[in-house]
Amino acid sequence: MRVAVTGASGLIGGALVPHLRREGHDVVRLVRAMPTSPDEVRWDPMGGTVDLAGLAGVDAVVHLAGAGVGDHRWTDAYKAQIRDSRVRGTDTIARALGRLESRPQVLVSGSAIGFYGDTGDTAVDEDSPAGSGFLADVVVAWEAAADPAREAGVRVVHPRTGLVVAGRGGAWGRLWPIFKLGGGGRLGNGRQWWSFISLRDELAALTHLLEHGQGPVNLTAPHPATNAEVTEAMGRLVRRPTLLPVPAKALELVLGEFSSEVLGSARVLPARLPQLGFTFQDPTIDAALAAALATR
Repeated sequence: MRVAVTGASGLIGGALVPHLRREGHDVVRLVRAMPTSPDEVRWDPMGGTVDLAGLAGVDAVVHLAGAGVGDHRWTDAYKAQIRDSRVRGTDTIARALGRLESRPQVLVSGSAIGFYGDTGDTAVDEDSPAGSGFLADVVVAWEAAADPAREAGVRVVHPRTGLVVAGRGGAWGRLWPIFKLGGGGRLGNGRQWWSFISLRDELAALTHLLEHGQGPVNLTAPHPATNAEVTEAMGRLVRRPTLLPVPAKALELVLGEFSSEVLGSARVLPARLPQLGFTFQDPTIDAALAAALATR
């Protein structure tokens, strides 16, 4: 299968490209700079343009581009960047696919469990409604931006990804050094649910969705854990104490509005992935952390 990937320099995209190639797929990367290699195709997500000739013969597109939610403090300007990079970028790629003479079979258009908002202790799945708050509103608009591809007859899948447990990069790339130095601890009261997925399960699931599924599909492990449980599991794994909790007020001072997402609870279950024949390699937080640590 010939697969085009956006966001190929990010945590997930950067791992997905070599993974797809190992699986025997031909991969092209959509880049914003002038292409410097034969596997690159230029696009301008904010300007609304894509090199359509470069997408000729593509069987599938995996769209992962978007500004990092936790990369900067949430100013009004950065919140606009979070939203626009997702909504306008998705609209750009969706409209481009609709203009192709030979359209791809599928658009796997990135999404997130932020769709559900703060669920507290309530478990939710793909049939649950959208929550409230900034990220929930962003995800609703993000998914709707893929409508031009749907209307053109392309099968569209929205992988609603949870917290990706990785050895390097992403949230866990910041956590590992802290815990290895013995400075790890629960965040706030620690009772908030973290719905996670190991990086290798994320890659396998995205690959699975190239041939299966439609609409929203939660990419989260079947056994979400509380922040306190994650903290204990990391301490056991790196053999360090986890006695230094981070008070909610301290997080608010450091992270601003984004602290509400860190302290929020999302108990998200993957109802559809098993129905589509997918089997998790790392269904628990202990398995996901062990797999991630082995790649550091």
